[in-house]
Amino acid sequence: MTAPIRPQPGIMDIALYQGGASAIAGHAQPLKLSSNENPFGPSPRAVTAMTAALPTMHRYPSTDHASLRGAIAGVHGLDADRIICGVGSDEVLALLAQAYAGPGDAVLYTEHGFSLYRVFALAAGATPVVAPEVDRQVDVDALLACVTPATRLVYLTNPCNPAGTMIGLDAITRLADGLPADCLLVIDGAYAEYADGYDGGASLVDARQNVVMTRTFSKIYGLGGLRVGWGYGPQHVIDVLNRLRGPFNLSNVALAGAEAAMKDREFVQTCAQSNATQRVRLQGGLRQLGIACDDSHANFVLARFADEAEAIAADAHLKEQGIIVRLVKGYGFAEGLRITVGRPDDVTRVLDVLAEFKGAA
Repeated sequence: MTAPIRPQPGIMDIALYQGGASAIAGHAQPLKLSSNENPFGPSPRAVTAMTAALPTMHRYPSTDHASLRGAIAGVHGLDADRIICGVGSDEVLALLAQAYAGPGDAVLYTEHGFSLYRVFALAAGATPVVAPEVDRQVDVDALLACVTPATRLVYLTNPCNPAGTMIGLDAITRLADGLPADCLLVIDGAYAEYADGYDGGASLVDARQNVVMTRTFSKIYGLGGLRVGWGYGPQHVIDVLNRLRGPFNLSNVALAGAEAAMKDREFVQTCAQSNATQRVRLQGGLRQLGIACDDSHANFVLARFADEAEAIAADAHLKEQGIIVRLVKGYGFAEGLRITVGRPDDVTRVLDVLAEFKGAA
């Protein structure tokens, strides 16, 4: 009998991804605060650009993404030749593992880092290694203690998801300084635009040959459904990744929308300012209700209840009132609910429902 066809080792250890819920029975238009999406949607200029690009869908898109890379470089003061664009930042993160990790290698990240880091490591045949955090924050010493000669990639989510905490540039620099030259530090900055004064690690990339940063259009730019992200790294790394990247990975519509969104700085600033104000309101309101939370530097807040049972009960009560948030037991916080920062009325509604829940508890 012929042997069965088998996937590469590690692939069957990957659990299928479970996204945030988007519907509630009995509620035609629930308030969705489960996926850290921009409550204001995309820039109107991005919508206009995407609409204008639709008639060109019979043409293959640009393979070098030069116009989009130029827009990114112009806004952030970067070298366009050292930028790579992908199908969300996920693709860039996955390509890094594919290019630089394999059997016998280790991929390191912290215990509450992005859940797909484990997937990227296993898909490449590498071993995922988890470093502990302290009080829901990255511990540089703990990360460095886990580095071995086999370590090829270190993924750092900053700000992190789901706690929203972050470490400063000095701490990231110390981490980079402590890594061997043949180990890449990958700074995942999906939420960097929400952290005031943070460059996402660009200055470290410019100063070193083993640091890469990634960003996304899925959060503050409101283009999660378009799937566009980018990375910035040393030329030798970008050259390798472009050999793996599909030549037509981004459509004409995606390229046009992302470029227009990047250039609309007024819209981005408005979204960032609203998020900062409403994030403070949400954190303060939760604490007044006796619900613990850390100071977040992202567009969500991790509400920590007394235990898992209370978190599940609070989630159920929110759903009864048509509000969807995210249980984050899979991230190691059985007692937590991650709540996206919404519009002012959204924050008021969440706090009112949770006050009702706490009053009835």
